Amino acid sequence: MAVVVGAQPAAVSIYAGRWGGPGVFVMRLPVAVLVGLVAGVVVPVVGPVGAAPCVGASVEFAGVPGELRSYSPVRLAGLATGAGVRVAVIDSGVDARNPQLKGRVSAGRDLLHGAANGRRDCVGHGTAVAGIIAGSPSGRTGVSGLAPGASIVPVRVSEDSDLDGSRSGSSSAASFAEAIRWAAGPAKADVINISLVMPAEDVGVKAAIAAAVRADVVVVAAAGNGGVDGGVAFPAGYPGVVGVGAVTAEGVLAQYSQPGVHVDVVAFGDGVTVVSPGAGHRVVQGTSFAAPFVSATAALLRERFPEESAEEIVGRLLRSADPAPGGVRSVGYGWGLLNPYRALSEEAGPRPAVVVSASPVPLAGRGGPAWVRAGWFAAGGVGGVVFVGVVVWVVVRGRRRGWHPASAAGSTDHDRMLG
Repeated sequence: MAVVVGAQPAAVSIYAGRWGGPGVFVMRLPVAVLVGLVAGVVVPVVGPVGAAPCVGASVEFAGVPGELRSYSPVRLAGLATGAGVRVAVIDSGVDARNPQLKGRVSAGRDLLHGAANGRRDCVGHGTAVAGIIAGSPSGRTGVSGLAPGASIVPVRVSEDSDLDGSRSGSSSAASFAEAIRWAAGPAKADVINISLVMPAEDVGVKAAIAAAVRADVVVVAAAGNGGVDGGVAFPAGYPGVVGVGAVTAEGVLAQYSQPGVHVDVVAFGDGVTVVSPGAGHRVVQGTSFAAPFVSATAALLRERFPEESAEEIVGRLLRSADPAPGGVRSVGYGWGLLNPYRALSEEAGPRPAVVVSASPVPLAGRGGPAWVRAGWFAAGGVGGVVFVGVVVWVVVRGRRRGWHPASAAGSTDHDRMLG
């Protein structure tokens, strides 16, 4: 996810969130690049650029990451795997050499350097996104995608950094719009994942998004890593796009996650274990990596409910989210925390009414295992249901008594119920 400083209005750049924590496995990078990655600042160059050298080594991750203990791909596989669904990843390309992506990445397109396909990724961002969506299970690691049966269509539009610190690549907004049109049209994508933001709105990109929505494509975009001062991010802020914020393992909105009316739902995005170019894994964070969990869930839904439109699929996503704190839509949490299993297993119902709270409500102090933490989101909703039930009971009782105060008649009713 890009935080772009000093960019020209036509530039588009991406950034993989803030790379940090004890599990960061980016190695052999020059100091200048490491500083840039940690700071989250990208200064793109507009115009022709050369291909960047690819990222360094990573390590094999053992065990099951916390976010996957919560989302449980194994449990989801009993309902859907995303088979037959095409997910376009508009990003830095996807390196299909990683064993967990083998056979899951189509040729795609390269709109940045004009290569034969989109299967080259020098910064690892698009590869990470693709792995979250469709990485296959492996006996050597507990890392896998939520929709391992889906097909990834890589569309390469940007490189956010390179290893000598002297070049950065970005496509023009026109190329970005072309990528969206191609994904929704000739590529026949059912879902489009956009883990990037633009430094400014663009009418061409907005029109391309609108065309994709009309073509019955589910469009998912990261909400941005600008924090409370970031404002509304685009393309997440365009109509019809599902904007995704990031929460920590504790279910608290990540400090960098960019709140605003463009946020529709949140997903785990802090300390996410992802696949790397070539092989191995890294641990990353950012709304870039929350968005593909939503895209993967959309792919599962498109397989399980093939007769439903993209709008209906989005309705399921939002309706099934574990409720945001306070039970209303929040500018930080959207409708709440993504719940893939509920989305796949619950019956369709009415889409929630739009009520937006003025500011994000923190979940500070709530801990426990990841699969328990998500339950805190439901607490507000459960409390509301209990309250409504009590009100209905009181009304029924009141009508039976003719709205008279409880008296001997009330005692009789009570005794009858006990009998």
